[in-house]
Order: sequence, then structure tokens, then C-alpha cells
Amino acid sequence: MGIVHGILGELEEDRTALVVAAALALLALVSSLARTHRERLRGAFVLIVIHVVLVLVAGILRLGGSSLYRETRLAAFVLATLAFIGILATLAFGSLLPRVRILVPKIVQDVVVAGSSLIAIFGLASRAGWNLSGLIATSAVLTAVIGLAFQDTLGNIVGGLAIELDDSVSVDDWIKIGDVAGRVTEIRWRYTAIETRNWETVIVPNSLIVKGQVTILGRREGQPVQLRRWIYFNVDYRYSPSEVIDLVHAAVRDIPIENVASTPQPQCVLMDLGDSSGRYALRYWLTDLSRDDPTDSVMRTRIYYALRRAHMPLSLPAQAVFLTQESAERKREKSREDEQRRRDALRNVGIFAGLSDEECALLAEHLHGAPFAPQEVMTRQGAVAHWLYIIMKGDASVRVAVGGGAEREVARLGPGDFFGEMGLLTGERRSATVVALTSVDCYRLDKSAFEQLVEKRPEVTAHIADLLARRRMELGAVRDDLQEEGERLRITQTDLLQKIRKFFGLDDGSQR
Repeated sequence: MGIVHGILGELEEDRTALVVAAALALLALVSSLARTHRERLRGAFVLIVIHVVLVLVAGILRLGGSSLYRETRLAAFVLATLAFIGILATLAFGSLLPRVRILVPKIVQDVVVAGSSLIAIFGLASRAGWNLSGLIATSAVLTAVIGLAFQDTLGNIVGGLAIELDDSVSVDDWIKIGDVAGRVTEIRWRYTAIETRNWETVIVPNSLIVKGQVTILGRREGQPVQLRRWIYFNVDYRYSPSEVIDLVHAAVRDIPIENVASTPQPQCVLMDLGDSSGRYALRYWLTDLSRDDPTDSVMRTRIYYALRRAHMPLSLPAQAVFLTQESAERKREKSREDEQRRRDALRNVGIFAGLSDEECALLAEHLHGAPFAPQEVMTRQGAVAHWLYIIMKGDASVRVAVGGGAEREVARLGPGDFFGEMGLLTGERRSATVVALTSVDCYRLDKSAFEQLVEKRPEVTAHIADLLARRRMELGAVRDDLQEEGERLRITQTDLLQKIRKFFGLDDGSQR
């Protein structure tokens, strides 16, 4: 019983109950105000529990006449003080300051808490009767020893403070240090954490950042975050640089591409003149720095399809040699199969259904492939294009302008469908925009090819004009249903026939 009374007396003398009650009340208050910082409060709670245990131990030691009584009692007070400092710091940095929109960096919070803890420890030790004069007298020696033993750690702490104070590197910045590139997720008193695109977290000591060269990706004063990327490709000298550059510009500028900046626009430039080909580069500005490889892939795909449509193959190394052993019969068979595919494609076009086999064969000779990448504009409303497309594979969307820069889908096209007949036959501007929804393979028929047929049999224009008038009126009806103020399109067979004959130089009415 004497021991119990002694312990209770010690608790009462040290006002432990009051200290614990105050700490728990403060913990509950801060926990409700700063819910995202409850991890810090757990540490403070543990310190309070240890404080109570040490007070009990101090009571036992005091009754036993042990000389460790004072040291144990001082340790208990130190732990309680550290707990209160942690709770108050969480209240200030986690709740009060953010409410007035003052965000203090973590490294500054850590330094403030550490400095306050050291001051409190020295103050408690002094009040407990500890003689600190000897320590102060030997502070120069102590400082030298600490400086030599912890120079790397102190360098990291000073480096972290310098980074925070001059704001040279911030959280969420994309930086490159040596061969490490990634996004800054955290700046602590000792290190800076960088998350790479490979799903790695690299810990970089702050002293290396302060001493070495750091590249901040995508940052320019007064400009949005975007990074220039390069896509290289080679094209044979048979095609002029102006043709290649204009073709690539059209492929990447006609429709917005996800994660690609609209300003500056993507640019194609001739980088070098090689032994057998010109070396080009498409440079564009990436807006989401985490999506570099996928966006590069989209741009390469656009370039590939655009070059294939224009029959500009990517060049091969000059030293490459290909040997293929193929019989003449096999070549003729492949030629017949290709010719039959072209004729079948033309037969699917209603306006050419009445052509003879000879006339169909004449047009089929001039069909050539025209592939498109997904989301690529195949033709744009209002454009001048004297050719027709026949879709062999894939799906496309037909869209018309409805005012205010908006577009509305009016139809879907698939294998066997065709579009662009008015541009081919009358020279009219495109009446709708067509966008590839998937990878689309087409045959393209130009005016020059159809002109040869008209010269041989001018009377074919009458049949085509009749079928074209029917198709045009059907499309006009669809557009009128979608546009409240749209004007209904009425074109007679005679009107179309006159336009076709005029477009092909037959307006004098002659029947050659």
C-alpha cells in the first residue's frame, strides 16, 4: 500500500492527470480539424502514454531511494513537452494556416518542430538543475565534431531549405537530373522524391540538386507547361521537301490531337540531307508530360498513313538489297486479283453501276490506295477536292457544320460506301466533313481518270447525272431535318448534267 500511495503522490505532485487530460483534449480537437494529419497525432499519443509510464516509474524509484529518480522524471517531462509541440505544430500547419491560405513547406515545418524541441529540451534541463555551462564552454569543439560527422546530412538540410526558399524546384515539377527524369512528389529535409514514368520513385539527396545541374522540363516563364518532342523519319529524294512538309502538316493540324498543344502548332522540318534520303523531323509540344510515348506513337501513325496515301514510302537504307523469286504466272495472278478488286469496288458505287466492263476497267486502272488513321480528317466541309473515295475497310463519320463552329454527325460510312462524287463530277466544294473512326482503307478516283472516260463516251454523263441528282436530294433531306433554318436542296437532273458537262469541257453540247 505504501508503494501505491507513493506513486499516487508522485502523479499528483507532477500534475500528470492534468497534463494527460489537456493532451487528450487537444489531441481530439486537432484530430477533428486536421484529419489528413492524423499520422502525426499518433506519435504524440504514444509520447503521452510513455510519459505516464515514466512518471509511474519515477514514483517507484523515488520510494526506493534511487538516484535515477530525477533523470526519469526529466525524461517524462521532455516527452510530454515534445508531444505538446507536435500537437500544436499539427494544429498550426495542418489546420489554422491552410484556412488562411498559407501553405508552409514540409521541410520548414520539420525545422520549426526540431528547433522548438531543442529549445524546450534545453529549457527543461536547465530548470531541472542540470549544469549546462560545461556544454556551452565546449560548444566550439562539439560543433566541429558534429559538423564533421554530419556534414552530408547538414548539407542536405541546408540544400532542402535553399530549394524551398528560392522556389527553384517545386512539387509536381517535371525535372531531369543526369539520366533520371520524373515528377517531383515530395521535398523533405534530407531528400527530394522523384516519380519516374517507369513507376519508380528515386530518392535524390538535396545536396546533389543544389550542387549539380537540374533541368526543369516544360517550364517557361509566363507560358503553360508543355515540352517539345521530336519524331524523326526519312523520305526518298524523289519527293521534294515542300511536298513532304505540306503533307505532314495537313496530317497533324487538321484535327486536334489529345495531349498536343495547339500553340505552337506541330512543325515538320528538314533536318539533314543524307546519302539516299532526306531526314525529317516532326516537332510538337506535349501538354501532359506523363504521356510522352503514347503521344509519340499517335504522331508516328499520322505520318505513316499520310505518306502512304501520297505514295511516299519511308526510305530504306541505301545498302539494303531485296531479292524475291517469283514466277511470271504468280505475278499475273496477283495482277488479276488486284484488278478484280478494283472493278468490284467501282461496281459498288451506284453512279458507276451502268458502265460497261470496258469502261469499268478503264477507271479501275486509275484507282489507287488511300489509307487513313483513326480520327484523321478524310475531307473537310468547304474544301476543293476533285476526287472520290471508295471505302474498302473501316468506318467513317459524316459531319456537317450547324453554326457556332459546332458539327453534327449526319451519317456513318463503312465498307462499300463512297463519298466525294460531287467534287469529282462537278467541281463543287465538299458539302460535309468526313472523319475516320477507325483505320480506313480507301480507293481514290481522280478527275483526270474520269475525264478519259467522258472523252470516249460523253453520253455517260446523262446517266450519272440522273443517279447523282437522286442521291443529292436524299442527302439534302437529311440535312434539312437536322437544321431548323436549313434551305432544302433541289437539283434537277438537267442542272446536274449541265454542271458535269461544263466541268469536263462538254458545255457546247457536242457528242464526240
